[in-house]
Amino acid sequence: MDKRIEEIIVVEGKDDTKRLKEVFGAIDTIETRGSAINQDILTQIEHAQETRGVIVFTDPDFSGEKIRRTIMEEIPDAKHAFLSRRMATPKRRGASLGVEHASDEAIIEALRKVVTASDSHEPKIPRQVLMEYGLIAGAQSRERRERLGEELRIGYTNAKQLEKRLAMFRITEEALHQAMKKVEETL
Repeated sequence: MDKRIEEIIVVEGKDDTKRLKEVFGAIDTIETRGSAINQDILTQIEHAQETRGVIVFTDPDFSGEKIRRTIMEEIPDAKHAFLSRRMATPKRRGASLGVEHASDEAIIEALRKVVTASDSHEPKIPRQVLMEYGLIAGAQSRERRERLGEELRIGYTNAKQLEKRLAMFRITEEALHQAMKKVEETL
């Protein structure tokens, strides 16, 4: 990957910005300063999208997903980069998940594989299919969803979010099938 990124990266805080600068050198970010994202920040992100484009790169936790959803409502054509929970786990105990804890390789890979959401959030894959793959309910459903999120680069989802995220990123039943083959190999 060319280490130059044209878009402005939307992150949660200064530690994320610092980490991205360590990996890429010169890079521009907008920091949301946590999940209570305000209208001024949303206006900055909207302007950035109009001028250079943005990539939303938040932590793979509840707060990060809340920020991502808020931005998606205002700027539906923003790009998204995802880290798995495993890749964003800190080395020291007690610290929370975060972009700042990811390896250089994980950050580069996440930003190389950005995705754009679809305007249509209509479920395309029947719930029954998701149940048959063990993604909704069942002993390993959480782990399966987490691995699927890594494979499809759509981030971690709970069972309720999974249908929306698959539709949002236009994942077909065939693409799901192929991804689940890979997920099954890792379980």
